[in-house]
Amino acid sequence: MINYDEFSKTELKTAKVLEASRIEGSEKLLKLILDAGDKDEAGTLVKRQVIAGIGKSYEPEVLVGKQIVIVANLEPRQLMGLESNGMILAASDENGIAVLVPDKEVKPGSGIK
Repeated sequence: MINYDEFSKTELKTAKVLEASRIEGSEKLLKLILDAGDKDEAGTLVKRQVIAGIGKSYEPEVLVGKQIVIVANLEPRQLMGLESNGMILAASDENGIAVLVPDKEVKPGSGIK
């Protein structure tokens, strides 16, 4: 078990899927380009790339425009030569994977409490 202080270090927030595509050579990996509310010093949107293992359950085009929930403060990780800057939250059972989504639209980057 982890205590609350450890859990509170996890930054969960909403993101909007701007682009989604399959990664060549992988059946399950998708490349997602997200608006997660990240801005540079000038206040310009910085898109976030996340590589997600949901390609057997989702076609890329159905994800575009959806809001999802991500873990935003994971260390970057290389998957199939691409950098992933976060992780999508999803449930999984014998029926496949279900990406977690807010029940109503909120501003990208909104914190999960």
